[in-house]
Amino acid sequence: MSELNELQLQRRHKLDQIKAMGINPYPADLWDVNAHSEQILKEFNAELNNFQEVSISGRIMSLQPKGKVCFMKIQDHVGRIQLYVGRDNVCPEEDKAFFDEFILHLLDIGDIIGVKGEVFVTKTGETTVRVKSLTLLSKSLNPLPIVKEKDGVLFDAFSDPELRYRMRYVDLIVNSHVKETFIKRTKVVQSLRNTFNASGYLEVETPILQAIHGGAAARPFITHHNALDMQLYLRIANELYLKRLIVGGFDGVYEFAKNFRNEGVDRTHNPEFTGLEIYVAYKDYNWMMDYTEIMIENVAKDVNGTTDAQVGDNLISFARPYKRITMFDAIKEHTGIDISEMDENGLREACKSLGIHVDASMGKGKLIDELFSEKCEKHCVQPTFITDYPIEMSPLTKKHRSKPGLVERFELFVNGKEIANAYTELNDPLDQRERFEEQLKLAGRGDDEAMPLDEDFLRALEYGMPPTAGLGVGIDRLTMMMTNQASIQEVLFFPQMRPEKND
Repeated sequence: MSELNELQLQRRHKLDQIKAMGINPYPADLWDVNAHSEQILKEFNAELNNFQEVSISGRIMSLQPKGKVCFMKIQDHVGRIQLYVGRDNVCPEEDKAFFDEFILHLLDIGDIIGVKGEVFVTKTGETTVRVKSLTLLSKSLNPLPIVKEKDGVLFDAFSDPELRYRMRYVDLIVNSHVKETFIKRTKVVQSLRNTFNASGYLEVETPILQAIHGGAAARPFITHHNALDMQLYLRIANELYLKRLIVGGFDGVYEFAKNFRNEGVDRTHNPEFTGLEIYVAYKDYNWMMDYTEIMIENVAKDVNGTTDAQVGDNLISFARPYKRITMFDAIKEHTGIDISEMDENGLREACKSLGIHVDASMGKGKLIDELFSEKCEKHCVQPTFITDYPIEMSPLTKKHRSKPGLVERFELFVNGKEIANAYTELNDPLDQRERFEEQLKLAGRGDDEAMPLDEDFLRALEYGMPPTAGLGVGIDRLTMMMTNQASIQEVLFFPQMRPEKND
């Protein structure tokens, strides 16, 4: 443990004094809460004389001793409320040591207390709990950053991102808006789950530890299972397992999955993230586009009460329908170049002419992906479906029914970022094997994100998978959109951080 500072030492000294008074600073007794701050502030009525026997608990956020009275504000999980702690109320007998020594000198901002009392309105008009008894529930040994506000300006704000993400527990205590972001995140997930359940689809769980890291183009984390003496991977996607369940006879399955990709950390990427995937039998990507519009519109309404959401500088409308444009048409619209008939060499030259970096490991699919990413994504501000991808970019997708060389795939872009990816799923086991083999060739050229060949998945397809539509949604990015956050770290409770430096 690092050396304690003066304030930490003072609190430990107070802790010893509290114990010397015979007070347990960390009692195990149950504390029954019968009201919350928000409820009291909304519902108290002096004429009705309600809330006369309240039992509440919370963290002390301010202390103002005034002679024989101490005003406090405590914060529970929904807000803050003022306490009036009178010397004679909490110490009705002649011994006033509990008030004079304990409350006035040994309590600190950050301590968690439970109080019982009655609600009234002060002369200044503030709804307040007149405390009759006070119990220390947890002594805080580290001082909180005290955020002050004057004339609408915050002072000493706990705003440094490095500290906020590393000590999210402090961030949540002192920055009330942060909690609202995560409440909305839960609403995003719940809204999606409600939509799927209403459709009759089944929520399932699939393995995180996998022998083959399939289902996406990404570098995996590698681990070792001692008992089986085998190498395993943390999943990069759950797609291949969910499609096994479609083979097994489920018509619709979905999973909110923790995925892990061994990639860099930036404003839109974290090595550990949450992905939703849903697969529905007897559907195609056109149906899934319509269903995705319903899903996302529902999320916007459930989270924010409207289909409009401010995202950065842009007001985004999540109301149906969304724009639809093919990938080749989007590239032509924003570069003036028609790549529909180009081979790999032609694409390489097109990228170079546009100042896009390429290397020898990039096949046709990677080159088109780079071209679209660099020149088109930023223009997809309002919700936009980009459709009909080249076959080289989509090894798990069914060939387009009327456009040779393309597959039936779409991605949904909002505010220049991809938040969903969907296919008419490839269910031809022989075609799928050929696609996997092409991926192996790319891996041989140095593409460390190429997809491996999964023999068990191919065996499953050989038993027959019905026509199926599949969709993946990045929950973190979708939450960013719905809460107007520019960084993925703002919507993850505990984002990945570098090791803390100890001075």
